[in-house]
Amino acid sequence: MQATITNIQGYSIHDGPGIRTVVFFKGCPLSCKWCANPECIAALPQTGFLESLCTYCGKCATSCPYGAINDDTTRHRINYDLCTGCGTCIGSCYYGALVGYGEKNSVEQVFDTVRRDAMFYTDGGGVTVSGGEPLLYPEFTAALFRLCKDDGISTCIETSGHVKSENLLMLLPLTDFLLFDIKHIDCEKHSEYTARPNDLILENARLAADSGVDTLFRIPLIPGINDDTESIEGISGFLRSILPEPKVQLMPYHRLGDSKYKALGITNELRGLEIMKPDRIGEVKALYERLGVECSISR
Repeated sequence: MQATITNIQGYSIHDGPGIRTVVFFKGCPLSCKWCANPECIAALPQTGFLESLCTYCGKCATSCPYGAINDDTTRHRINYDLCTGCGTCIGSCYYGALVGYGEKNSVEQVFDTVRRDAMFYTDGGGVTVSGGEPLLYPEFTAALFRLCKDDGISTCIETSGHVKSENLLMLLPLTDFLLFDIKHIDCEKHSEYTARPNDLILENARLAADSGVDTLFRIPLIPGINDDTESIEGISGFLRSILPEPKVQLMPYHRLGDSKYKALGITNELRGLEIMKPDRIGEVKALYERLGVECSISR
């Protein structure tokens, strides 16, 4: 059993309780315009190009078996209509200008990496599966979580919620903590900014709330998109309808993914969007709390 993994990041303090190792799966059903991990959207391995490191020596073009390297310096170095993400060119680049996003891993390989960090899993720490969307790989994730449970390692899922409900229900009994994203309460706006409606997400949010698993709903806070009073009231009302004491965590928009958009030749549609000022983030937090929702801010 294998899954495509883009990264396994140790010593994370932002993806669940305590210190955690985060496993990033490749492939996501959503295409959020603010996505900070665009390399995790497509399910198959990809090759990125870091232009600032390239000397245009030509070795990558010679090595590519598919003729997917452009010699024209006015274009992106990689022709993605021809590139298969095989990674052959990466090994030929002495300067690190080519980078691979995504590699097939077995459950045992991932667990071995997670287990090496076990000494840091104090205060409720453990493993978090993220992405991308880990619940696109339910059998793989379940097998990984069973190994973690047998070894006394806490488990956490970070999900967009846009997955088959049976996938979520399969994993909930193996999950200690759930991070569940709510992007927007308005279905049309959700479709506009993520390429998918939110009805399945809201249905799965109800299932998560009913499961009794400790759940924190996380809201990417995007200026001009979901920081208005109507959006905040809508999300708050929905969460109060499914939980007696709902909790949310705001994740303010940032530009840390900009370089990856460029590396993959993807247009960043929100490039140039102003970062929200701390005072404004505080106002949003205060409004959620006035509406009866416990609110924190991801740093």
